[in-house]
Amino acid sequence: MIVLVTGAHGQLGSDVVTELEKRGFEVIAPTHKEFDITNQGLILQWFEHKKIEAVVHCAAYTAVDLAQEEHFKCHNLNASATRSLAKQCSRLEIPMVYISTDYVFPGTGDTPYEVNDKKGPMNEYGLSKLAGEEDVRRFCSKYFIVRVSWLFGKNGRNFVSTILSLADTKEQISVVSDQIGSPTYTKDLAPLICDMLSSEKYGVYHATNEGFTSFYEFAEEIVRQSGKTLRINPVSSEKYNSPTKRPKNSRLSKDSLTKAGFSLLPPWQDALHRYLSEIGEV
Repeated sequence: MIVLVTGAHGQLGSDVVTELEKRGFEVIAPTHKEFDITNQGLILQWFEHKKIEAVVHCAAYTAVDLAQEEHFKCHNLNASATRSLAKQCSRLEIPMVYISTDYVFPGTGDTPYEVNDKKGPMNEYGLSKLAGEEDVRRFCSKYFIVRVSWLFGKNGRNFVSTILSLADTKEQISVVSDQIGSPTYTKDLAPLICDMLSSEKYGVYHATNEGFTSFYEFAEEIVRQSGKTLRINPVSSEKYNSPTKRPKNSRLSKDSLTKAGFSLLPPWQDALHRYLSEIGEV
């Protein structure tokens, strides 16, 4: 099978490419300069000439704060480009994996969101990703919508790398303690995505490492496991005064994975330890 991976050189995409190649797939992994997914004509050319048989769509606009100002750019990449890819997948009747986010939900309450719970994004980023989901559903019959949260991996900047950098330059920082979710290691997520692509169990899934935590507790664990010295002060979302409203509840239920027979990912603490080992921090 020939698989096109968008965002192939990013945090998740690079691990997906590695896992696909390990399993014997032929992978097309262009850079964003080679393959501008906002150019509909270029998308058509690639699908016509590359004999693509499946798509894993990892590319996304993820600058949550900046998206409030650059909402056109954000929606163009997360929604319009996704629609173009979905139309080609529909035309060729090939499977598409779309990486989405917990931000499609309202982010309230304290119970994990099920895949079909009511949506209600609280910012432009979430709205753009939900629009992408809706277009995948509308145009594709063979789709996997995979909602994730709090990604970290070696090929991109993330919360873990930020905390590690701050630990080298500061004595103390403040981190929000009332936003709860699940950290997700891209090296654990990539095999699951490949398992899905190898199946015909199409649908919507939530995929994160197991366990819930706050950003404050996550930061504390990063410092503890890395052996660095940094004082973490808990602070509420209101006092942190972020320019963009973010969900307090990012908990995602993995019942959809279990019902479909897919394996759950390891606990996030274990994932963090392996990531820190991968980047030489333990």
